[in-house]
Amino acid sequence: MSTAPWYPTRSHWHTLKEVDMKLTSAQNDRATGILLGLATGDALGARYEFQPPLPDEIAVGMFGGGQLGWEPGEWTDDTAMAIPIARAAAAGLDLRDEAVLDRIAATWADWAYDAKDVGIQIGAVIRRASSPTAAGLREAAVAYSARSHRSSGNGSLMRVAPVALAYLDDPDALVEAATALSQLTHTHPDAVEACVIWSLGIRHAVLHGTFDGVRAALGSLPADRAAIWAERLDEAERNSPTRFNHNGWVVEALQGAWSAITRTPVPELDPVIDQYPCGHFAAALETAVRGGRDTDTVAAIAGGLLGARWGASAVPARWRRVMHGWPGERSGELVRLAALAVAGGRSDASSWPAAPVVDYSAHGDVSSLAAHPRDPGVWLGGVARFEALPDGIDAVVSLCRVGAPAAAIPRSDHIEVRLVDRDGDNPNLDFVLADAADAVAALRAEGKTVLLHCVQAISRTPAVGALYSVRHLGVPADEALAEIQRVLPHAHPIESFRAALLAAEGAGSGTPAVSEQSLVGEESLQRLS
Repeated sequence: MSTAPWYPTRSHWHTLKEVDMKLTSAQNDRATGILLGLATGDALGARYEFQPPLPDEIAVGMFGGGQLGWEPGEWTDDTAMAIPIARAAAAGLDLRDEAVLDRIAATWADWAYDAKDVGIQIGAVIRRASSPTAAGLREAAVAYSARSHRSSGNGSLMRVAPVALAYLDDPDALVEAATALSQLTHTHPDAVEACVIWSLGIRHAVLHGTFDGVRAALGSLPADRAAIWAERLDEAERNSPTRFNHNGWVVEALQGAWSAITRTPVPELDPVIDQYPCGHFAAALETAVRGGRDTDTVAAIAGGLLGARWGASAVPARWRRVMHGWPGERSGELVRLAALAVAGGRSDASSWPAAPVVDYSAHGDVSSLAAHPRDPGVWLGGVARFEALPDGIDAVVSLCRVGAPAAAIPRSDHIEVRLVDRDGDNPNLDFVLADAADAVAALRAEGKTVLLHCVQAISRTPAVGALYSVRHLGVPADEALAEIQRVLPHAHPIESFRAALLAAEGAGSGTPAVSEQSLVGEESLQRLS
């Protein structure tokens, strides 16, 4: 096979109908899941990088450690390199523009100077570039490809996911941007094509809620290349991720990610046994990590597509809580960054996501506050109580959009939950309600006093507060909601919340959940050799 760089042009691609950019609630959730999903897979796989495939008895979690000494939940170079791309999109910039590519290249060069981990190929290109510009990197990338038979690494595919955020309405521009960004460090045809295929698959997942956009993208490649990639995808679907143990190569990295996604079953909905379709997100990422070797990158690649399919609301709070990394950001910032990228840098009428304070002035009384009827360590309130925390509260679970984290508490003790107060607008509703209730329980298990709030404490807060009673305090659903309504007389959850609460009857252990952070203390039982 020829290794000469291949540069796609518009003539290579099917004309796809541009979409109306007024996204639905589910599409917005999926769009904001792209960057968050990438970072989740990255942070989940960091500990296990360079290790052989993981046996079943080895727990997979954000425990930290590994050969590079990652902190629990810390993302690696995969996410670090994606963030400047997302930031350019969030500023409303065209990722194909040379000046924008210059800015991204300069940011990468600054980051790589003292980064904990930089890939071999990327590090070589940045070090040997004549200048920290797009032209300088491209020149060094071409030279690297000419002298090395290993120039088709996975370093451009690992970071490509946020490109889709900028071009949901323009697949041709998406192809051009993905190509341009790959060529800054990886000019090999395999790397360029992988970035294009995966980006189109991510775009399709956001718009349509399916994974079949990856296959659809092959129809836009030249026929000979499409046939090669079709066989590669077929091979991935036939084999476990452990089969692709040369996953530093972009082809096997993509195959490992696709294998984990397609071979992991999608659960049937059964809230009583904590089984939800969107549980596929976490299960497929665990499968990707268990494949071994370049675990953080394969899981990051898978996570971008999984997040685009299942949404930000499918990412468990126990992971979102601990995730963090360069340049000093956490999971909430990734969601806001993605939202800005989709909107081309514009905030909505309430000033979200850019403003430090979201404007709820038109919502009436937002100052409600009451102690949970079964647990005095949980307070139920409106958003004004978040903006001015009552004394004694040292953790918050927010069920509505908020601005900057409360300065009075550690950022890891503020958990933001995507829960929309409209029937039909929550694609992962049963999971989100249960996950929010479990987040409260995990904080309480650590001795925290928790504020659980939405805007007015009328619908979302009562629903989650009642489900906390059901799942962790053994209270029947009807009784739990009636008790909440006695302390919050205006409480009236919408119909879909009530239905989910009743469907969860009998779920949970009746005891507070154990947080993943508390499992770190048991690391000696699970340490990798």
